[in-house]
Amino acid sequence: MSTAPDQPLVAGSTVPPTRRALSRLGLALIAAAGLGGCAMSPPQPWEKGNLARPEMTMGGDALDQRFVQHIYGSKEAASGGYGVGGGGCGCN
Repeated sequence: MSTAPDQPLVAGSTVPPTRRALSRLGLALIAAAGLGGCAMSPPQPWEKGNLARPEMTMGGDALDQRFVQHIYGSKEAASGGYGVGGGGCGCN
């Protein structure tokens, strides 16, 4: 069976069957990898102590955050650290 170059290989499609199969395989692998991350087990009781440390929170250590804000405010010559827009020049 010979087809002309401008005719589709499969009815209603211009993508070759092998390429379509590879794209489906790639999509299946991505889905399997994404769903594989859902199979992780929750932390064991002896691991929860490390996760409850202040360094593991989103805000981190409060004293460390105050120190970082002090350094940032000193460098920018502005009051308030992260919460204020603009620098010490008043140009906002």
